[in-house]
Amino acid sequence: MSTSVTTRRFLLLLLLIGLFLLSYQVLVFFITPTLWAAILAYVTWPLYTRLRRRLPDRDNISALLMTLALVLVVGVPILMGMLLLQQDIRDAFVNLQAQISQGRLSVPPELIRVPWVGPEIQGMVDQINQDPSGLFLSIRQWVQSHLNYGKVIINEVMQNSAKLGFALMTVFFLYRDGDTILAQVRRALHHVLGPRVDGYLQEIGQTTQAVVYGIGLTALAQALLATIGYAVAGAPSPILLFLLTAFLALIPFGAPVAWGGVSLWLFAQGHTVPAIGLALWGLFAVSWIDNIIRPIVISGVTEVPFLLVMFGVLGGLGAFGLIGLFIGPVILAVLLAVWREWQTNGMSDADAGLKDA
Repeated sequence: MSTSVTTRRFLLLLLLIGLFLLSYQVLVFFITPTLWAAILAYVTWPLYTRLRRRLPDRDNISALLMTLALVLVVGVPILMGMLLLQQDIRDAFVNLQAQISQGRLSVPPELIRVPWVGPEIQGMVDQINQDPSGLFLSIRQWVQSHLNYGKVIINEVMQNSAKLGFALMTVFFLYRDGDTILAQVRRALHHVLGPRVDGYLQEIGQTTQAVVYGIGLTALAQALLATIGYAVAGAPSPILLFLLTAFLALIPFGAPVAWGGVSLWLFAQGHTVPAIGLALWGLFAVSWIDNIIRPIVISGVTEVPFLLVMFGVLGGLGAFGLIGLFIGPVILAVLLAVWREWQTNGMSDADAGLKDA
């Protein structure tokens, strides 16, 4: 009898494992959009709660209005950035094509005077001006031999666009049914972990909110300050540079790549003084914002060491991609909560065991 029960349990375990594996294969594409949707819904939940109070017993309308607001906040800047980037790339390509066709491609004198690098660049430019048709032929052959890369890029763009659409659609249902979903998750975790799950969920919530606000506010502040520097230095397309800087500033040490690249571009164009001024502005104004806002918002709220948050951000980025910026610190924060609980409750339980012995 016991053998048959053990066999049934073993077969049930195999069935559950197989079911989980098959479910993972079905849902793997939607994991990242769901995580993005959960983060967006959680950090904007206070706003949704206020909206729902103004529209009682109209959860569908409240969720729809909040989702449309997110579409405007998230989708419009992305669309604007893509249009501006397309226009700038087209103008730069037309200008470069005209210079090459007329054999008058030039390099700023400041770049030519750079040791070792300048003479090599000047030699390449002279060769292009002597035979422009040869360059166009080489570019055409290279493009034809690398068409598969273009298909890969288009495929990635389409997949990411689809994930963004699924994330926004999932946000609607999380708004509408968020209370029910959270209650079910809480009950399920209570069966496994007991009452301690409330502390873990609180730690997850506080860390997620603090990390999102800390990273988001830091990126926005750095982008605004950097854009002031771009405008004063005379850099082109300040709106596009603002969006690019805000995106790179989400990644630790990403903002210097943005304003540093613009500073180098200005220097290459012969604008030496604006380039140096922008570099100093980025070094002493833009970069210091990261040292002020992020530790105060993240470590001050969650009581998680800032070094651990930094490890979570960088490690999560390497392990999970862009979504890892947010879930990496959350994972380490929960691990720290488990460690602290073991230091208190675990030690007390051990002392009680010794006294009983």
